[in-house]
Amino acid sequence: MARSKSSSRWMAEHFEDEYVKMAQAQGYRSRAVFKLKEIQEKDQLIKPGMNIVDLGAAPGGWSQYARQLMGKKNKLVALDILPMDALEGVEFIQGDFREDSVFEQLQVALAGAPVTLVMSDMAPNMSGNKGVDMPRAIYLGELALETARVVLSKYGCFLVKLFHGEGFESFYQDVQQSFSKVVIRKPKASRPRSNEVYILAKGFKS
Repeated sequence: MARSKSSSRWMAEHFEDEYVKMAQAQGYRSRAVFKLKEIQEKDQLIKPGMNIVDLGAAPGGWSQYARQLMGKKNKLVALDILPMDALEGVEFIQGDFREDSVFEQLQVALAGAPVTLVMSDMAPNMSGNKGVDMPRAIYLGELALETARVVLSKYGCFLVKLFHGEGFESFYQDVQQSFSKVVIRKPKASRPRSNEVYILAKGFKS
């Protein structure tokens, strides 16, 4: 089956991408790690002593990077509907975190440990139709925020990917309701033509 022009362009871009090459050279699972790395260098988000929940974690680049910065005894629980190869020091739960059974598995994995950071690099499969894609992206953001509100300890942090468009401002204001400091980050590793940004929220008001 012939590839469409857009998917062929994406494949060409992907293999020429400096961040893809860097990820391969440095042994990271995805180029997305450099987005988190840039946010980390600017905001010192991940610190030793934190327990972290990584939503939509596959293939595991964010968990892989975060694990290096945490204390060895701290917990990092990664969730995704898709399978993910094992990572040392990361507990992976495969399933839809909207389901009670999966959420219960998360609670068991945490074993009462206070969660200091919920991070989500989730995005819907993009169709190219903004009228379809934006509501899906907002929905995933809302699910991540809802999870953060349930599991985060007081003063905890939340990092979520979103896209500029209809519903963005409303979601941003919703995040502000629950956190004392909220900023927007656009890492250099985000593709220039992408309207993706990251909302970083600190100081959860539990």
